[in-house]
Amino acid sequence: MIRIRDLSYVYPNSEEPAIAGINADFPRDRVFAVLGESGSGKTTLLNCIARFLTPSSGTITIDDQDIADLPEPKLRRALGVVFQKLYLFPHLTVHENMILAPVKAFGQTRNEAGRIAAEMLARLGIGDLGDRYPSEISGGQGQRVAIARGLMLQPQYMLLDEPTSALDARTTGEFARWLSELQSDTSFIIVTHDLPFAADVASRGVFLKAGRLKATGSVETIIQEATQNA
Repeated sequence: MIRIRDLSYVYPNSEEPAIAGINADFPRDRVFAVLGESGSGKTTLLNCIARFLTPSSGTITIDDQDIADLPEPKLRRALGVVFQKLYLFPHLTVHENMILAPVKAFGQTRNEAGRIAAEMLARLGIGDLGDRYPSEISGGQGQRVAIARGLMLQPQYMLLDEPTSALDARTTGEFARWLSELQSDTSFIIVTHDLPFAADVASRGVFLKAGRLKATGSVETIIQEATQNA
């Protein structure tokens, strides 16, 4: 379980906290939505969970271990991250993008990493894309490649930042179906402004407003809160 207690973060040269006093639990084996307007602190919260930002105060633990104390390799095996910008290396094929971290950072052989990469791509219905470059695939395909890459290390949690922002309605529907199938393998924490998408994929979540936690609970509860506070 990811457990957040009294979490606050203040950006340098800012007097107001981007998030303040956040308390939330994210058990495994679920899809969670993090809802809120632009500037509400959603991505800041995600970056704190991923340890890309160091909280100004408060704690974040995974299975009762403070993430501040976890070695980098152990943390990255626990948390996968896919940002709104996918950060696929443009000079590498999809296959090479997939195996780079497992081989270079975690010591897997190219053969073993390649086998897992092929399985992950096939699982997401894009097994024929391995030899293509990022410029040769669509936005929806790129999103699935980025998630498949994140799943290479079999993380406990995948953190997704606005995953539907560049997708059309049809591709968003397909993407929701893939996430539903993948939640048996990992838990997802998804930052999104897309309320219908959140309703399709998430079971629980949190709603942020002006950096404060305004609601937590079932996805129906937080969507109602988000709608009332729009």
